[in-house]
Amino acid sequence: MPHELTLRVYYEDTDLAGIVYYANYLKFIERARSEWVRSLGIDQVALKADAGIVFAVRRVEADYLRPAKFDDLLRVETALVQATGARIVLDQDVWRGDERLFTSQVTLVCLTDQGAAARIPASLRGRFEV
Repeated sequence: MPHELTLRVYYEDTDLAGIVYYANYLKFIERARSEWVRSLGIDQVALKADAGIVFAVRRVEADYLRPAKFDDLLRVETALVQATGARIVLDQDVWRGDERLFTSQVTLVCLTDQGAAARIPASLRGRFEV
């Protein structure tokens, strides 16, 4: 079952044409990923402080299907596709009602706070199950 985050499009999210600026979809899905991780009971600040690891985006594949506009109420769905020892793959879609506006697949990797590759701690791996 995908995680859902609801958000409203504000004026600051739009461009001169009155539609959501393309880069803001990346911000929307970032917020949704943060809330998805939080919903799994993972405190990312504590993870960095205690284990010295962070999650970082390695790859984003995105398709812009339809424009969102000022004051639209959007839903971002985040679904786990795959989890390995060091990476997580997610599908993230942005919806306005029943209309899909944006679709993406995001690959996250686990890094030390120094930027080196790291394995996801065993204590967390069980939370990332397809």
